[in-house]
Amino acid sequence: MTSPRALVSGAGIAGLSTAFWLGRAGWDVTVLERFGTFRDGGQNIDIRGAARDVLSRMGLEEAVRSRGTTEEGTAVLDGAGRVIARFPVEDPDGPTAELEILRGDLARVILDALPGNVTVRYDDQIVGVRDEGSHVDVTSASGTTERHDLLVIAEGVRSRTRDLVFGSAVGRRELGVTMAYGTIPRTGDDDRWWRWYSAAGGRQITLRPDRTGTTRATLAFTGGDRDLAALPLDEARAALRDVFRGAGWQADRVVAGFAASDDVYLDRLTQIGMPSWSAGRVCVTGDAAWCVTPLGGGGTSLAMVGGYVLAASLTQAQPDVALTRYEQWMRPLIDDAQKLPPGTPGLFYPDSALGVRALRLAVRVGSLGVLRRVTARIGHVARTDRPLPEMAG
Repeated sequence: MTSPRALVSGAGIAGLSTAFWLGRAGWDVTVLERFGTFRDGGQNIDIRGAARDVLSRMGLEEAVRSRGTTEEGTAVLDGAGRVIARFPVEDPDGPTAELEILRGDLARVILDALPGNVTVRYDDQIVGVRDEGSHVDVTSASGTTERHDLLVIAEGVRSRTRDLVFGSAVGRRELGVTMAYGTIPRTGDDDRWWRWYSAAGGRQITLRPDRTGTTRATLAFTGGDRDLAALPLDEARAALRDVFRGAGWQADRVVAGFAASDDVYLDRLTQIGMPSWSAGRVCVTGDAAWCVTPLGGGGTSLAMVGGYVLAASLTQAQPDVALTRYEQWMRPLIDDAQKLPPGTPGLFYPDSALGVRALRLAVRVGSLGVLRRVTARIGHVARTDRPLPEMAG
């Protein structure tokens, strides 16, 4: 009997996790990636909630732990850069999770563990999709048209293939926050804590440790008439210098570091909402289906859980029924992660100096005694009391 064939578009965490589990379930899988090579680098990410169970079932927990970022906790700073609140790692899903790893390191761990029936093809992308009911014909930029039993779109929040297939059914909620991520040289003042600093004007700076001897930095801000993420990188870097002029603390260091770094990218935070994650023999997963953004948190964990639940559902039923079950199981987790606290993003990115002081006071109080455990629950995403569906067969 011929094994079913799946094409997974996108070799990020969502795509690789889905390919891993589909391969484990007996599918012949091709992963299509538009970039020419595997992408190392990226920022600190974490594995939370049900994703820890998924990671354990993959047999990769020790590999992830051995590549941890060494982050000891989260610290909030005042206007002078002094620590006013600390949240050490004492909750596996706290602000700093028990399992913290660089995006590229996690992707590499999964890539190296892919079953033998999974092939990754780089420097190619989808340009045409024709769903025939019992199968889907996919045309790639390389000029080939291939027939598959299932197409899984895992290309991320800006997915072109998702838009090609689902069109106006894709809903977007702009959150009004732009984030710039990059890797900068480590200095003697950098420690093993995730340091948060807020400045008036809806601006925020964070610095995080890694295991490679550098520092992972983020510049985030609200508002702005231009979408800096859509600009050429050199123009975006110049614009960041203007936005963070006078912000204080280590703003100048990060802006200068980004100007010299080849590991910088920007994103305008956008939640994705879709009435259905599948149509015929095509489905979406990860950020392409439900981007929760860093404000919702848990994007990596939800991507890993989604890949497992999709594959498990396909071992239990035919694709039309399986895709419905996959969505029914995942929806509660996604709906919970996309519900942001009232006042977001202004609550976390205050515009006025008074708002910044109020935020610092609230965080400082929340870090004291028993309240610290309550405050840490903000990181409790991708959690559920429901058992994961089992792989049949």
